[in-house]
Amino acid sequence: MNILERIHASYYHLTASERKVADYVLAQHNQVQFMSITQLAEECGVAEATVSRFCRSLKLKGFNAFKIELAKHSVSGQTQKPLEQSPDTLEGRCAEVGRLSAEAIRQTIELVEPNQVLRAVELFEKAPRVMCIGSGGSMVMAQECAHLFSTVTGKFCAVSDSHTQISAAATMGQEDVILLFSYSGATTSGLQVLELAKSLGIHTVLVTRFHKSPAAKLADVVLRCGSNESPFQIGSVPAKVAQLIVIDVLYQEYCCRNREISQENIQRIAAALSGKHI
Repeated sequence: MNILERIHASYYHLTASERKVADYVLAQHNQVQFMSITQLAEECGVAEATVSRFCRSLKLKGFNAFKIELAKHSVSGQTQKPLEQSPDTLEGRCAEVGRLSAEAIRQTIELVEPNQVLRAVELFEKAPRVMCIGSGGSMVMAQECAHLFSTVTGKFCAVSDSHTQISAAATMGQEDVILLFSYSGATTSGLQVLELAKSLGIHTVLVTRFHKSPAAKLADVVLRCGSNESPFQIGSVPAKVAQLIVIDVLYQEYCCRNREISQENIQRIAAALSGKHI
């Protein structure tokens, strides 16, 4: 029994508010797999807790498990493309890879909010320390961000372990900044850090796909990236490309606003690294 059949079978055992979720999912199931729990709740006119109860009513652990079931149904329901239209050659696959990455870039540029970028850079300028964090593939992006900014300033660092992230946040000052990468905006480790930061008055910047997500509600600055990613595309390249664009926008703005010291540091680092090349 697929997920839509399970919804139909359980429909009359659901509460009135849960049926609102069921009705929306049955009508828009292809789109729901790309939505956050906050977005779905808003579209259905219910609370996030109602969406969670709806998922548990279907004997699922939570919303992410529900999206995985939707993705399974979507994959099984797809029809095979005609041979002449499918990327069945290396050239065709290369073209498709390029198209998806180009689309991720286009979407991200459209989502850039200058006031949010400027606010984030202003926080970076004032901060003695910027801690870059994430989970899984998003942690890779946090490390990339810290590495890129290390070419112009020594204040950025990446912390990968979730326990160490909490420990580091607990000892940060109110001028410090936490930069969280979370595509979904709904990872428990990221939310724990944001909640702690909020209680301590520490500034936070979030890079995410979903501006209406649990993490977005807690962050001081929200920077959105493009590219839809299904539950079966965890850490997809287009999603990383989208986040890299956000990182580069932040980096370029920071360098432009701090041109003299950035150029000086770039030259000093280049000289220091010269001995590493033959």
